[in-house]
Amino acid sequence: MPNWDEDSPELRENLRVVLKGIRDAALKRQKPSLKMIRGWHRETMKGLNVPNSACVGKFRGQAGLESIEVNIGSHTGTPSDEVAVETNQFISRLGMIVERLDNAIAPGEDLTADHFNAVLEAIAWAHSEWVRIHPFVNGNGRTARLLANALAMRYGLPPFVRLRPRPNYGYGKAAKASMRGDHRPLVAVFRRMLDDLLSSK
Repeated sequence: MPNWDEDSPELRENLRVVLKGIRDAALKRQKPSLKMIRGWHRETMKGLNVPNSACVGKFRGQAGLESIEVNIGSHTGTPSDEVAVETNQFISRLGMIVERLDNAIAPGEDLTADHFNAVLEAIAWAHSEWVRIHPFVNGNGRTARLLANALAMRYGLPPFVRLRPRPNYGYGKAAKASMRGDHRPLVAVFRRMLDDLLSSK
């Protein structure tokens, strides 16, 4: 059984299935929810060797995970006893962002320059907030990239953020700046990723 973070055929198939479900939900403009994101986590870990299977699909701070703390490089993730509050705040704000964008961008409508910028900013915010909070014990970066692609597909863009292996383009450094509240470098990195994908077609 492959390790949960190994770039295995099993993981790639899991990600393919999850991304298809995300695309279907994005086309229907389903409201983002924590239940949906937990489902992605369970599906991506399916059939893989996870250090503690009780952690799959659950957030730190839940029963059995009350004292698990994490670091992301030099950044400390949200304390486990605050994860529930912060994830609820996250999904509430994401819902407001999505509602505003949904009202401004009709399904199938070409994005104006302003709309395009607003979508990329929303993607950068959602990605960095998820990584900053780090709700899951493992797989938060992967989940953040799924979130980014979910928002992209919701507004007619292709899923341009590579899931595995982790993207380059200075992605790691830009993501760290974004976790500190400066989203501009990550927006620029995402714009380059998207431009390169579109120019290769």
